[in-house]
Amino acid sequence: MAETGTAQTGTAAAFDGVTAATHTTVGVGGAAESTDMVLNIGPQHPSTHGVLRLRLVLDGERISEAEPIVGYMHRGAEKLFEVRDYRQIVVLANRHDWLSAFANELGVVLAVERMLGMEVPERAVWLRTLLAELNRVLNHLMFLGSYPLELGGLTPIFYAFTERESLQRVMEEVSGGRMHYMFNRVGGLKDELPAGWTGRARTAVAEVRAGLPRISELVLGNEVFRARTRGVGVLRPEVARAYGVTGPIARASGVDFDLRRDEPYLAYGELSETLRVVTRTAGDCLARFEVLLEQTSNSLDLADACLDRLAELPPGPVNQRLPKVLKAPEGATYAWTENPLGVNGYYLVSKGEKTPHRLKLRSASFNNIQALRELLPGTLVADMVAILGSFFFVVGDIDK
Repeated sequence: MAETGTAQTGTAAAFDGVTAATHTTVGVGGAAESTDMVLNIGPQHPSTHGVLRLRLVLDGERISEAEPIVGYMHRGAEKLFEVRDYRQIVVLANRHDWLSAFANELGVVLAVERMLGMEVPERAVWLRTLLAELNRVLNHLMFLGSYPLELGGLTPIFYAFTERESLQRVMEEVSGGRMHYMFNRVGGLKDELPAGWTGRARTAVAEVRAGLPRISELVLGNEVFRARTRGVGVLRPEVARAYGVTGPIARASGVDFDLRRDEPYLAYGELSETLRVVTRTAGDCLARFEVLLEQTSNSLDLADACLDRLAELPPGPVNQRLPKVLKAPEGATYAWTENPLGVNGYYLVSKGEKTPHRLKLRSASFNNIQALRELLPGTLVADMVAILGSFFFVVGDIDK
């Protein structure tokens, strides 16, 4: 048991007109030196990304144990799927990763279309691919700007949001939404493109590409940023594989896996010459940022390739006509997509009704964040925020 003592402090209590204050100091004495401290980061704390809680056991300034505790934003989306029809579930899937709304919608409709054995018009396939890559750029730009902010760099987020706004304008024009696009439909897309939209999209892509070197020089050229991130929070590839870590975080550790190349969907099979899977081997915070930056550049190249292909396609429908009541045949299927934050999976079970019997989400952030249990022990408390921010997660994608 540690000894206790008292000392004067500035906290005052009035008694009989006399101001007196006492302060209790706990943990003075030899016994405290060998006692580990349990520190809860969150669920509401300046260093957490949303409502996440980390239970840390500290040995001095070094973390000896770490436990991510999730579920504070849980909405029960998987149960809500069971009482919504196949058109309505899109709005639920849209929202768990609010930075990747189009990609979330896409995975659900791909699973339903696979269950129905439905062919989507070619024009819709290329448009989906284009919009998925633009959504990927929007997601990555958010983290490219916000991550330096957590390490004390204020300026990059203003540049990142300048580039995001160029793309947000064209995404809002085509869908009507800035975050929750609701543009995917079972069988294709909601509407045809507005007149002249492809030209405006091409201009927005060029503007973002021109602005990326500015972010790169500002952040990667900063010696303070590099000192805070190089060699910090190294995720070994075997740990990444064991925890099912995917996306830019896994590729920064040398896990060379990308569904767009390894199991192509949409039009990615025809974009193999443009698609470049960016990897690093260092596995540290700096490598994760570099992968995100280079992947953003490649997504802009993919968007340009999609725009070129759309210019060659003849006019045609962008969706299939559906019955008033849509029912999937009895059975089960699994669809997975390379979302901006990693692999998202959708396991759909149907009993032949107009609502799913079961729809299980495998969200990228949920698996990725579990690796903190292995990664944080042995690191310093001062590096925790740098490591946490480099995992590029959205809390809603963890909690669903």
